Amino acid sequence: QVELVESGGGVVQVGGSLRLSCTASEFTFRDGGMAWFRQAPGKEREFVAAIRRSSSNTYYADSVKGRFAISGDNAKRTVYLQMNSLKSEDTAVYFCAAGYPISSSLTSRNGYRYWGQGTRVAVSS
Repeated sequence: QVELVESGGGVVQVGGSLRLSCTASEFTFRDGGMAWFRQAPGKEREFVAAIRRSSSNTYYADSVKGRFAISGDNAKRTVYLQMNSLKSEDTAVYFCAAGYPISSSLTSRNGYRYWGQGTRVAVSS
């Protein structure tokens, strides 16, 4: 069973930055794909960003494109989410996910088999 542990969440002001980390027990994005999803209070869990097979294969939700960047360190089995220019609407619990998504399921929860417990991000104005 692959375990994913997220860290790096916290409280930040609008316009600030945070970097989330997700370390896997025995999985790397080169094995398949790893992604970040988020869930705001009262809302569905939504796709944020993914990295698959290679560091150059990255994908983003339109709402974070240009502000967030996903990257990975294969040797550390860790994926990062650098979040810049944070907005109040970015407030959510951020979940790391890993699995073997195909192209059509890359942005879907169904594309990922393993999930972390989540780390909370609060953006205050």
